[in-house]
Parts: sequence; structure tokens; C-alpha cells
Amino acid sequence: MKSWKKICGRLLVLPLWLVVLLTVISTVLLVTVFAKGWDTTPIAYVIYVLSFYTLMTICIACYKTIPGYYKSIKGKVYGNKYANRYLTDAVFKTHVTLYRSLTINLIYIVINAVSGIVFSTYWFGIFAIYYAIMAIVRFLLARYVTKNHIGTSRMGELKRARLCAYILMTVNLALSGAVLMMIYYNRGFEYQGILIYVMALYTFYITTTAVIDMIKYRKFKSPIMSVTKVIKMAAALFSMLFLETAMFSQFGGDTSPESQRIMIMATGAGISVIVVTMAVYMIVCTTKEIREYKELKKE
Repeated sequence: MKSWKKICGRLLVLPLWLVVLLTVISTVLLVTVFAKGWDTTPIAYVIYVLSFYTLMTICIACYKTIPGYYKSIKGKVYGNKYANRYLTDAVFKTHVTLYRSLTINLIYIVINAVSGIVFSTYWFGIFAIYYAIMAIVRFLLARYVTKNHIGTSRMGELKRARLCAYILMTVNLALSGAVLMMIYYNRGFEYQGILIYVMALYTFYITTTAVIDMIKYRKFKSPIMSVTKVIKMAAALFSMLFLETAMFSQFGGDTSPESQRIMIMATGAGISVIVVTMAVYMIVCTTKEIREYKELKKE
């Protein structure tokens, strides 16, 4: 039994240079097989076996090496005082995130506004308005956390969160304009080649992290943190809509234009309902708490 384990270990646990060499050889052989149309020939099955063996060695090599590299990188990251603070201090992370997002929004406003003027189209103008609304909300939050430390003034946080929730509801105007342009003027996003897969991966990543953050940051019971994560979730949902139009442009050849319009309308309506619901929920909760706070103060 032990001898079999040794044999399997020697066959599957290979030096890194040999794994890399096998990967290159298997890749070249597979490309050659499919390029030449040899995928049903006997030699192709030999190459398939070699490729499967290579894949197994890659998986084992990753299993043995990645955890060590991960621990090493994690140790270095947490050893840096700024990175450590960003990863462990939720208040500091909120500050950094707000200013980073605000900067990106301002850049997008300029790009879309200039593009709208240069190309004489309302398409970029709509997105300039969308990013402007998001920038206003983030500016108000960033300004508040700069002047007031999170957790020091409950009433101040409630009022600022409620104001931002009111403003967030207006973003549906920009969403409606974008959906109308997509439906009636056949406008949408286009990503060439592999870029669409990168954007899809990024969109699903930010949507997943937005959901996780909304749940994770509830324990801090901070209206400012909560509304910050609501805004992040709204931005992620808009990215999903943009990705959908890009997917139709790239892979929607078999889908009729009418079906595409219906799906875009349904997605836009669903996102609008979610954003409005989140904003209204924030408004109702903050208003209720403000009223209770004022009543207690009168007593």
C-alpha cells in the first residue's frame, strides 16, 4: 500500500519546472489538434490523456504551493500598519472607500460629459448625470466623516443618511433614461474579445462583495456605514444592467430584438424597485429613529 502511495506521489507531485513544461507542451498539442481538425483521431486521445494528467499535476501543485504563498502574503499585508488598519478598522476602511469611490465617480463624470459633447449624444450625458448623483451622495458622506468621527453623533448620522437616501432615489431618473436609450435607440455597452469576460467577473465580484458588506456592516449599527453599503449595492446593480446589454451585443445573435428589449426592461424595472426599496427603507428607519430621539429629548 505504501509503495503505491510512493509511486502515485512521484507521478503526480512533480517539480514546478516540470509542471510548467508539461503545461506548455499540452497547450501546444491541444491547439494543434483543434486547429488541424484531428480531434477524433487516435493521436488526439493520447494528447487528451496527457492533458488530463497535466491538469492533475497543476491542481496538486497549486494545492501544495498556494496556501504557503497565501500565508506569506497575508503576513506581509497585515505587517504593514496602513494595510492592517484598512483590513481591521471598519471606520477607517469606510473613509478610504468613500474617497476612492468619489474620485472614480468624478473621473467618470468628466469622461462621460466630454464624450457627450464631442460625440453629440445623450447616451454619455445620461451616464454623466448618473455618476454625478452618485458623486453628490458620496461627497456628502465623505464630508460628514471628515468633520465627524463615525459613532460620535447618532442624530447627525441619521440626518445625513436620510438625506443621502432621498438623493439616491433620484438615480432612477438616470436609470430610466439609460433603459430608454437601450430599448428605443438600440444603445448598449460593448466589450471586445476577452474583455467582456473580465467585466463579467468584475461585475459579479462587486455584486457579491456588496451583498456581503451590507450584511457584515449591520453589526456596527451605523447609519453612515449602512447607507454607504446601500450605495455600493446600487452601483453594483447598475453594473449588472450594463453587463446584460454587453452580453446581448456579444452573444445575443439568436435572441430576437423584442426579447432583448423585454429582458432589459424587466432587469431595469427590477433594479429600480430594489434601489427604491432600499432608499425608502433607509428613509423610514432613520425618520422613525429621529422622531423617537426628539420625543425622548423633550421628555
